[in-house]
Amino acid sequence: MKTRSQTAPKPLKTVRLPPVKPRPKPPPPSRKKGQPLVDRRRPKKPPTAFFYFMEDFRKTYKEENPSVKSMQEVGKACGEKWNTMTFEERVKYYDIATEKRAEYEKAVAEFDKKKESGELSEESDYD
Repeated sequence: MKTRSQTAPKPLKTVRLPPVKPRPKPPPPSRKKGQPLVDRRRPKKPPTAFFYFMEDFRKTYKEENPSVKSMQEVGKACGEKWNTMTFEERVKYYDIATEKRAEYEKAVAEFDKKKESGELSEESDYD
């Protein structure tokens, strides 16, 4: 009786694999299905009143609390402060946001006029 160590090793079979096909490149994640095309040259929407408040609050909070490094903590404190503010305190930021919104609407109207008149070239500036 022969043991495993005494038997001659069997030659390994070579298996041919099918040739590897190159994977097609995925399309760029520019937009989701059903979303309209967006022109990159179009003016961007302005921030809301809260973001203008956050800008001011972040500066003062960092001066008062230099040990705080986390943006999460700053954001949380900012949200709490915004929620406790009265409307009269918020008016300053609403006014800034309203001015910026008016500027944005003018810029968009001007952009749309240029686009309709053909002043803007129709190159691939879409997402």
